[in-house]
Amino acid sequence: MILAYEFLNAAASNILTNLTYYNNRGRNVGEKILKIKELKKSLKAADSISYLMGIEGNIRDLYYSAFNEIVQNKIEFKKRVKRPPDNFINSLISFGNSLVYTSILSEIYRTQLDPTVSFLHEPGYRRYSLALDISEIFKPILLDRMIFTMINKNELTEKDTEKDLNYCYLKDKGRMKFLRKYDERLKTTIKHKKLNRHVSYKRLIRLECYKIVKHIIGEEKYTGFKMWW
Repeated sequence: MILAYEFLNAAASNILTNLTYYNNRGRNVGEKILKIKELKKSLKAADSISYLMGIEGNIRDLYYSAFNEIVQNKIEFKKRVKRPPDNFINSLISFGNSLVYTSILSEIYRTQLDPTVSFLHEPGYRRYSLALDISEIFKPILLDRMIFTMINKNELTEKDTEKDLNYCYLKDKGRMKFLRKYDERLKTTIKHKKLNRHVSYKRLIRLECYKIVKHIIGEEKYTGFKMWW
């Protein structure tokens, strides 16, 4: 429960940082920020994983409902649809999530952690659910702002997708644009407060895994990473 709470508490903090960033730049998301802050407080009262996940679902719904305000181009985005994604933004989120999962799994393999042993998401046969746990923290950091920037700067448009009645996927050219941008994102560095040196986003994932190891062996209590920029 400690680890599960920290994953979602950090995720909510990073979501709020994203929303505050855009609210300060004229997007009308202040009301959603207030509602998410209240939900974030209620995470502490959770006495089960299912309760935590229920609150997380409500936070995500509010977050996704703010996307239309953040994205300047007139793109309709009503809700998150996964399998299959049904519109342009859902296609970017789905493709981006798969990249984040892969990046996190790659870093988990460089530590003593077992990727099939998770604390928040339900483990399953051949499912690397620990990557899903840690991704809650890093999706707002690695992915969401990147998606907003690419759309607002017209680096990706709906012309980069293949659409049918029931699905919407990125074309090969669109995927290549996204992959290049994502690779740049992983290499981007920030000044780490605790280490007092510049660390890449990719390295942040490894450091987060090490923190989980320290918690499990009783060396240091885990707190999820919260961005400040």
